[in-house]
Order: sequence, then C-alpha cells, then structure tokens
Amino acid sequence: MNDGIVRPMCMDDLEAILKIEIASFSTPWSLQAFQAELKDNEYARYVCLEVEGKVIGYMGLWFILDEGHITNVAIAPNYRGQHWGEFLMRSVMSKMKDEGMERMTLEVRASNRPAQSLYNRLGFFTAGIRKGYYADTGEDALIMWAELGTEVNKS
Repeated sequence: MNDGIVRPMCMDDLEAILKIEIASFSTPWSLQAFQAELKDNEYARYVCLEVEGKVIGYMGLWFILDEGHITNVAIAPNYRGQHWGEFLMRSVMSKMKDEGMERMTLEVRASNRPAQSLYNRLGFFTAGIRKGYYADTGEDALIMWAELGTEVNKS
C-alpha cells in the first residue's frame, strides 16, 4: 500500500474519474457535475488515489464547519478487494482530522454490506435511515457517522 498517493483532484483527472464513476454506480455523476464541484463549490474537496501514475479511485466530500460529508467514493473495479478503499478513506480521514474536522458522515445503500463493513472498521456507526434515498431503485440509505477525535480500529 505504500505506493498509493492521495492527492487533490484536478480537471485533468476527470476522464479517469468518469470511467470509475460509470463502472461503480447505477446513476453516475456527469462530467458537468464533477466540473461544477471542482470549480464552483467552495465547500467541496475532491481527491484522487493514484497508483503507479494511474488514478484508481477518488473521494469527494463537503467540508462544512467541523464536519465532512462524503459525497462519493469509489475504486476502479480491477483494484477492488485489495484494501485501496480503506487506504483512501484512512488517508482522507487523517488529513481532515489534521485540518480541524471533528466528524464525518456518509450515506450507503442498505444492501451494500462490503462498504458498511469497511466503514464500521473505520469507526463509522449507523445513526439513521433515509427511506427511498436512491432514486434508481428506491432503496434506503443508512446514514453513518464517524468521530475523528477517536482512534479507529487498524485491523
């Protein structure tokens, strides 16, 4: 995992990001949505995970006061199951804590057990449900939170 680099996303990354987005989500964000986040949203922070010069993952979050709301996170299909998602999440959580963020939140599909397991390992807990949150299927989302002031499980 030492050869992974987490860095700020730039416009030149969007072609690779869109490929990952389309492969990862049934209702992917558009190029315009990512462009607007990078150019126009003062609260947005987007990062890429790069391995051997190739963008293999990304995360977006909104930094509001002392809270971070993760908008999206994905790893390219060929790199899943290799702990890159955990590497990306831990890297961002550490950086955000260093920048004064106290807690983070996200929504995850109720059926996405692998992601929920990862988030639990990182110290997230389920705080509620958003009924019918996902427009494509009407599936519920679990609302998960993590306090960044507490040490997360490293296993």
